[in-house]
Amino acid sequence: MAVLCAFGLLAGQLGAQDAKARRREARELARQGAAAINRLAELVTDPDLEVRIEAVKSLTEIGTARSLEPLIKAVRDNDPEVQIRATDGLVNFYLPGYVRSGLSATLRRVGGRITSRFTDGNDQVIEPFVEVRPEVIQALGWLARSGASMEARANAARAIGILRGRAAVADLLEAVRSKDTRVIYESLIAFQKIRDRSVGPRLTFLLRDLDEQVQVTAIETAGLLFNLEALPTLRDVLGRTSSRRVRRAALSAIAMLPDESNRAVLLNYLNDRDAQLRAAAYEGLGRIKNPSDLPALKKAFEGESDNLARLSAAFALVMLGNLELGQHSPFQYLFDNLNSAARARAAQALLIEAARAPEIRKMLYPLLPGATRAEKIGLARVLAESGDAESVQYLEPLTRDANTEVAEQAIRALRNLRARLP
Repeated sequence: MAVLCAFGLLAGQLGAQDAKARRREARELARQGAAAINRLAELVTDPDLEVRIEAVKSLTEIGTARSLEPLIKAVRDNDPEVQIRATDGLVNFYLPGYVRSGLSATLRRVGGRITSRFTDGNDQVIEPFVEVRPEVIQALGWLARSGASMEARANAARAIGILRGRAAVADLLEAVRSKDTRVIYESLIAFQKIRDRSVGPRLTFLLRDLDEQVQVTAIETAGLLFNLEALPTLRDVLGRTSSRRVRRAALSAIAMLPDESNRAVLLNYLNDRDAQLRAAAYEGLGRIKNPSDLPALKKAFEGESDNLARLSAAFALVMLGNLELGQHSPFQYLFDNLNSAARARAAQALLIEAARAPEIRKMLYPLLPGATRAEKIGLARVLAESGDAESVQYLEPLTRDANTEVAEQAIRALRNLRARLP
């Protein structure tokens, strides 16, 4: 009996030594690059957890197309840390550098417990011209609804959004039915990035969620997905809420849904003390395009003291047909703000929307040759999202611009535009 015990103890020690050796091997294989992928693919199914973790790290570091298949296999591991690291590894292939800021960068294992911290910002998304393998999205969709932990599920939902994974919409719809706030929130942000409008009505139930972050995000999503069916609920939320954050989100969402029935609500906020509410009201009236609102909007543009709100008033006037170019014109104000560090992003977003109208888009072309660096970059991004086949001939000269940043942005814009064109 004593001999058997001694033999068992020795076998256990040898097994531990073997596992330790495999962990070291998995770490060191990253230096060999693509030549090590076959061996790492074996190690991602190793019985030892630490070996699997090190194998996933190495596959992520190698980061070639051949790394994707074993990382997909690792997504279906039964350990949440492996799932999270594999998820970030997949995203990192399509968005290099992501692994340094993704959830796996904050992972800590204390005993059997994993701690992690989601970053507040979640605006990363791949360029539209980047094509993601279907099996990657399929694996992440499965993880979003079936992960080993809520952190792994939420992280998968975030990854789906970053990769614009439209094929995982059904999985995300299942994920938003979970009881976990982070999973719901990350799924909603993913829907915002994917922009599948058909999903909007199926998310209306979240507009009254008890968690403010989820409620605000669901409200924003209703506007972005053009969910007109949500208007009655949005108006009710706007009238009942005592939260300034919810009120701003609700009015902004209403403003994004151009319906004549919204006019009375929007007009009521034209002189509100809150600049963000005034801005939403201006934009909403601009989208409705009722000519009778021109005098009020012109007065707002001329007298508005908040620069961001004034930008919204300028957008509204442009949408209503005020297309003259002049030192103090609304169109010029929109264009000039592409040079503002504080307001360039807002000006660009408003111009993207306005430029969907052919008559407005055509006004941008003559401005390109004499534009500043910031204006060229901003207009390239505008045309990438709102341009048509005619826009190609105006973007091509920018790809040869003397300023390398302008040229790089123009090349990217052309690729994105061509990916959209039929």
